[in-house]
Amino acid sequence: MARWLPRSTDVTRFCQKLNRVKTLEDDMMETSFNRCLSTIDLTLLGIGGMVGSGLYVLTGTVAKEIAGPAVIVSFIIAGFASLLAALCYAEFGARVPKTGSAYMFTYVSVGEIWAFLIGWNVLLEYMIGGAAVARAWSGYLDSIFNHKIKNFTETHVGAWQVPFLARYPDFLAAAILLVATAFISFGAKVSSWLNHVFSAISMGVILFILIMGFILAQPKNWSAQEGGFAPYGVSGIMAGTATCFYAFVGFDVIAASSEEARNPQRAVPRAIAFSLGLATGAYILVSVVLTLMVPWHTLDPDSALADAFYRRGYAWAGFLVAAGSICAMNTVLLSNLFSLPRIVYAMAEDGLFFQVFSQVHPRTQVPVVGIVVFGLLMALLALVFDLEALVQFLSIGTLLAYTFVAASIIVLRFQQQKVDAPAPAAGGRPSPEPREGPSAGDLKEYESFSDKLQLVDRDKSKEHREPGQLKAAFEPYLEFLSDFYPGEVVTVAVVTLMVSAICLCSILVFGNTHLHLPTWSYSLLLVLFSLGFLLSLLLIWAHEQQRSTQTFQIPLVPLSPALSIVLNIYLMLKLSYMTWLRFAVWLLLGLLVYFGYGIWHSKENLREPRPQRVSARYVVFPSGSLEERVQAVQPSPQPAAGLPDTDTEDGKR
Repeated sequence: MARWLPRSTDVTRFCQKLNRVKTLEDDMMETSFNRCLSTIDLTLLGIGGMVGSGLYVLTGTVAKEIAGPAVIVSFIIAGFASLLAALCYAEFGARVPKTGSAYMFTYVSVGEIWAFLIGWNVLLEYMIGGAAVARAWSGYLDSIFNHKIKNFTETHVGAWQVPFLARYPDFLAAAILLVATAFISFGAKVSSWLNHVFSAISMGVILFILIMGFILAQPKNWSAQEGGFAPYGVSGIMAGTATCFYAFVGFDVIAASSEEARNPQRAVPRAIAFSLGLATGAYILVSVVLTLMVPWHTLDPDSALADAFYRRGYAWAGFLVAAGSICAMNTVLLSNLFSLPRIVYAMAEDGLFFQVFSQVHPRTQVPVVGIVVFGLLMALLALVFDLEALVQFLSIGTLLAYTFVAASIIVLRFQQQKVDAPAPAAGGRPSPEPREGPSAGDLKEYESFSDKLQLVDRDKSKEHREPGQLKAAFEPYLEFLSDFYPGEVVTVAVVTLMVSAICLCSILVFGNTHLHLPTWSYSLLLVLFSLGFLLSLLLIWAHEQQRSTQTFQIPLVPLSPALSIVLNIYLMLKLSYMTWLRFAVWLLLGLLVYFGYGIWHSKENLREPRPQRVSARYVVFPSGSLEERVQAVQPSPQPAAGLPDTDTEDGKR
């Protein structure tokens, strides 16, 4: 039986394949896309992705059913929580100005299989999201014309009574997706211009709502006679926060567009900050005027703003609100269609997805194959499928992406700076660069293809410590951690932090309801997992970070990403079990695609060398420092007298 089991070396090599990270080009500004987007273009794309129909529907729903006028506080907390995730995207977008968003960020820091699964989930999220917005757009327009489109379709085409299919084919939703696909395929500049038009109309309508709303405001609607400002208490505010958090999903379109930004190092962080700030301000101010215009308990959840103006005697304002809502939905639609093909392009360009999607049109400089194919798929989904049951699935993919991006920030911040490998000499042999003597550089890294031999001068390391090494102040107390390679302890601590966060959030969500834990065990588990989370955080903080770069960096690392991780996991666990079941099925399909295609066609495979024997010779000088020589070994090498050889095939120093 033992001979049928895989060898440990094969298992190790397989795991290394799964967790290999993407090698970035020296010039990350080089691209086949057209770098034509300014900070304003990116900001409006972000606003278009966030300020959609939720502004016209979500505010009324949360105010009436969950939080009351305290929906304002819910939006403030949700905006701050979204800021934690947005800052992580901003740092990555500035440091790695490549398309792909969360997929790319995970690939360059965590590993290949995790990046693929993130991209795979975001792919479905954008498809369902785009189709759902198209159906909402169609339904809203149909309601303005008293459902004549729906009645005509059911009369002449017929109604369906099939599970998972829509009641009737929505030709209008499919048509708007096809028209949007055509515009997106004309290039980034055309897409941006179209987004400018719809965003300008939408923001004009919002400005009208705010001015008229404050004119018609009645402070008595927040009084105790109407139920007070927070009728549902703190629990209602927090429940509203969880719902309002999803209103800010959409800023990742800016990160996905970073390869088409003129100056991504400055434009991406600024655009994310501006768009998130403006979107948060819009949600808060609209919530204020909505709950001041009419009593919160009388709001119509389906059309709160239009109904509020109608009841105050301004029925004509309802048409303006409808126009703003349709334009807002158009911007969300463009945002989905803009981002999705670029993420698919990034996966295909890396060899993890089908190569046909990596083609860029030479004139428009956009991934036209991906735009057309996924635009058609979105149109098909909107045409025939009932998307109401699948809409909740959208949130889990987004939250998972946020979690991995936050973890990637911690891992990246404590990694050593990449050292360029010496170019192989003619004939394929590596050209070693031996040190001149004991006083050579602080840290020298030699690469013989994929094998890396590192030499750290310990005396010098006390003066100048690399990222991922233990801080000098903690060395007397945690000396046993000094034996690990830089960054290894941080990686283990990040995994421990995430496991602790999952266990902590599981107890908070399910401890009293599903697990029925007694009070003492509930409290004990909370304390234990909280301690595990805090100790992991302190262990990460005890190591050196990368020094400040010229690009944007999120402050308070590792605290800020860790808080984002906890929040995202908590919200994921609040989702229904059916959402998790669908998520598991989609993940299994993704694993089939990855192991059937991606792992074999990954471009990182081409970077992996053929096995070659390398001997490393060490000489100990009287001063106690270590001198290293690395050379390729010929088929029948003879070790030099008195110098023991170590074979890096068997072990790596």
